Formats: sequence, C-alpha cells, structure tokens
Amino acid sequence: MKCVGLTNNPDEIKKLLGNPEDWWIRVFNSEVEARKWVAVLVRNYEYKNASAGDGWKYGFTFTPQHQIIAA
Repeated sequence: MKCVGLTNNPDEIKKLLGNPEDWWIRVFNSEVEARKWVAVLVRNYEYKNASAGDGWKYGFTFTPQHQIIAA
C-alpha cells in the first residue's frame, strides 16, 4: 500500500519514516491545491493518508517498509 501526505518538513518526515526507498516529494503553491492532490490519491488510487501535522508546502508519497498484514 502506498501512502501520501503533506508536510512543511519533508527531510525530517523522511528520516522519521526510515528513509523509504521510493520517497517522492512535490512542491505546492497553495494549501487548497495540496489538499485536493491528497484527496484524489486517497479516493481514486487507494493511498493511505499519512499527513504529518498541519503543513502543506510539500506533498510526499512512499511505500511503508514494514506493512502490517491483517489476519
């Protein structure tokens, strides 16, 4: 499962998440644009929302390195 989120501190979040291999960031000019981007990925592509706090300047996607599989 892929994750998507928003933050103002992408380097810090990347480090906290264990430096995912497929880490990708996107820069936004407005909060509205950023939140719409997350909503589309969550709704249409089944990404999990992993936003980090109230920031929105950077969008990020990654695949968690350790996924929990429900029994």
